[in-house]
Amino acid sequence: MTHFFFSLTLGLYVCATAAYLGCLFKVSTKLTQWATRLLGIGFIAHILSTIHLANQVKHLPLTDMQGALSFFSLMIIGAFLFFERKYKVTTLGSFVTPVALLMLIVSSALHGGARQLPPILQSNWFWFHALLAFASYAAFAIACGVAVMYLLQRSLLKKKHFNGLFQKLPPLETLDEISYRCLAIGFPLLTVAIISGAIWSEKAIGNYWEWDPKQTWSLITWLIYAALLHGRLTIGWRGKRAAILSIIGFVVLLVTFFGMKHSITW
Repeated sequence: MTHFFFSLTLGLYVCATAAYLGCLFKVSTKLTQWATRLLGIGFIAHILSTIHLANQVKHLPLTDMQGALSFFSLMIIGAFLFFERKYKVTTLGSFVTPVALLMLIVSSALHGGARQLPPILQSNWFWFHALLAFASYAAFAIACGVAVMYLLQRSLLKKKHFNGLFQKLPPLETLDEISYRCLAIGFPLLTVAIISGAIWSEKAIGNYWEWDPKQTWSLITWLIYAALLHGRLTIGWRGKRAAILSIIGFVVLLVTFFGMKHSITW
């Protein structure tokens, strides 16, 4: 059943992504509705796949790259569906769903499976830390997609290219507001995730902080988003500068997620 739900999810995400990309080139209410429906059904299938796998391995499938990528994809889609419903920004799916789909494709190509959970991961602090981290990652993924849209829309506006794409992208003010909401949600979650991770580290190996690559780059990621939030609240950073920093922050986050090994994380 896990394979069935995963395959169903992958197929639905492919169709939904194609539909969202189509929305960039063609104005169609039916296409927009189908894109959302397909993604929503795919999201439900993804949840069922995750639940079924968790039931098999007796824990949330976050402890290897295969499971972590799938869960990352799930969280991104969930966050997108929330913001799409709240702000009616269908075209955001054209910039977000391809990222989630790519993560799921990579996950499907990796080899994993049921295995005994190492004692070091048998801690409530680990699961608390991991869930908060993934929730913050999803918020920052949405912020990055919005930032790309902002820069594209700003460029079209500056060059006075009021073409079809310009009409489909949301106003700059809406994009800036969504970006701030994502930051306001993601930054506290990341902060608590890092704190809980330090507590878990102390309980697991006796030290709160070891300055290994994973922890160091996590701190760098936190500092980038802290600077962005501080700049927005105190100096009034908006627009292009905030968008660029949001993209940089997500790139660093991905480097941390994919490139840095840690002895007690996935």
